[in-house]
Amino acid sequence: MGKAQASEDDEGLMLNGELTQGSLIRGQVAPGSTVTLNGKPVKVNPQGKFVIGFAREAEPAHVLTWTDEQGQRFEKRLSVTSREYDIQRIDGIEPKMVTPPPEVTERIQNDSAKVSQARAKVRDYDAVFTRFIWPAEGPITGVYGSQRILNGEPRWPHYGVDVGSPKGTPVVAPAQGYVTLADDLYYSGNTIILDHGMGVFSTFLHLNEMQVKVGELIEQGRQIGTIGSTGRSTGPHLDWRINLGKMRLDPALLVPRRN
Repeated sequence: MGKAQASEDDEGLMLNGELTQGSLIRGQVAPGSTVTLNGKPVKVNPQGKFVIGFAREAEPAHVLTWTDEQGQRFEKRLSVTSREYDIQRIDGIEPKMVTPPPEVTERIQNDSAKVSQARAKVRDYDAVFTRFIWPAEGPITGVYGSQRILNGEPRWPHYGVDVGSPKGTPVVAPAQGYVTLADDLYYSGNTIILDHGMGVFSTFLHLNEMQVKVGELIEQGRQIGTIGSTGRSTGPHLDWRINLGKMRLDPALLVPRRN
């Protein structure tokens, strides 16, 4: 995969992250600059920091531009590599969890509204620029981008990374963040969302216990809950997800590689 190394080779532009589908890229330009990606404005905080992302099916060619306080404009073309995704078949799930009964439709809609609200605020706060750690120990049992077929029915791609460990295994904050959601949701069970700033959020699904409250600032490495099998789950595991706004990105690209 192509990798954008942190450098100042491009008129003060610094980028860090893998230029591949599903990747979060962290960047910095001179304070006071404006940034666009493919012509669309990108939020820049007072220190000149910004984040961009490339979705699961992102096209290969992109153009990043930035204009400094003096009005000088710069441009960098980015080439994003494509990925191959796994197909997973999972059987034995209760039918009501694959195709929910009509009586829970309102709950599911309310859950979606709660999650949207939890990710609505975009702060200048920039804990996202720290080095992330894995939120739980254990083998990787599910990967980003894989297509899941539940009880024979194709579903949306999987947008997280799954860590399979026994019920009660600690789950910690991969980076500092504010708790914006800690609730029991129909599909994801006990769910926590952390705001790492700049529109980047971690979500932790299927937890057994939740040990934080909305509004708390959680330091990196602090335990926030334990692995469980709540919601739509066939066994104990942590499903960890990363969002840049509504864009779903690959958490595994932010942490040290595992087998």
